[in-house]
Amino acid sequence: MRDIQKFRGCLIGGAAGDALGYPVEFMSIGGIVSRWGRHGIREYALTGGVAQISDDTQMTLFTAAGLLTGAARGGLLLPAVANSYQDWLRTQTGERFSPGERPCAWLVNVPGLWSRRAPGNTCMGALLQGHPVEESKGCGGVMRVAPVGLYLPGRPGCSQDEADLFAAQAAALTHGSDLAYLPAAMLAHMVGRLVYSETNPADAAEDALAAVERLFPETPHLGQFTALMEKAMTLARAGEKDLKAIDALGEGWYGDEALAISVFCALKYSGELEKALTAAVNHSGDSDSTGAITGNILGAYLGLDAVPGKFTKDLELKDVILEVADDLYRAACGTIDPDADSAWREKYVDAAYRGPGA
Repeated sequence: MRDIQKFRGCLIGGAAGDALGYPVEFMSIGGIVSRWGRHGIREYALTGGVAQISDDTQMTLFTAAGLLTGAARGGLLLPAVANSYQDWLRTQTGERFSPGERPCAWLVNVPGLWSRRAPGNTCMGALLQGHPVEESKGCGGVMRVAPVGLYLPGRPGCSQDEADLFAAQAAALTHGSDLAYLPAAMLAHMVGRLVYSETNPADAAEDALAAVERLFPETPHLGQFTALMEKAMTLARAGEKDLKAIDALGEGWYGDEALAISVFCALKYSGELEKALTAAVNHSGDSDSTGAITGNILGAYLGLDAVPGKFTKDLELKDVILEVADDLYRAACGTIDPDADSAWREKYVDAAYRGPGA
């Protein structure tokens, strides 16, 4: 089934978790508690009246733009996503486009995306070098692939397996370790299942892990990955205390750890997005990424209406995020004709669109 509120919830939920966790990304839990109280951060820490998103949401949007541009221009999707990431790289380095140069992603026309928000070293280094960092298992691969799970399983002729493999390939554009790209495949599978079938996060996680084991049987760290995901699910079923469970799963800097923490939070609080997000960000680790992934999962399950108003009110670039979610939905429904839809061409063929309200 296709529900536009699930598309919106996935991207807005991810951005909300990202924005909630971004101010505490490099803080210890002791530091978080010292500043925000014993329950940790539970409200946005605004900057200039805005809850800032990080590179996690930025790259998620550029993943979506790459997918839709590749489809609209009639080319291969993975090279288009790679080109879109190169566009994102320019927003972080400040390298402007020359007159007549056509970018891949219309998002480069949005001034608010030209903000450097603690971009990951692996993402930056790999894109600058033009090849992945072979041994990197950082979470920069998994935190950006939710749009793959939203769009590809609905695309005519594309199966969930193909979506999972694509998500792994998209992560592997920058991160070479299987502990970076296996989580990307699993997240795309969970998002796809939650959007396109009547299932819950626990069943989606079980199904996604089985798919990863089937699709990637020869990867060197599959056993380690499987054990950690099963541990996350077991801790969630047992109702383990948040910090104790997260300490047992890692800090989230690596892809497998970030997904494990997010799976734990999403499964333990499957009907309570706010509790899931606060659990996901209040720890001594990569808080914005674990918050973003948790928000992607539960947003895809519960839909936009489950995102509390306090997390949508001051969210940076909310209108852009919603517009991209709606575009993914329209494309997944197969109702777009780039030759007849001039607005779609302006976005995904010409990359000339300047954003909502422009």
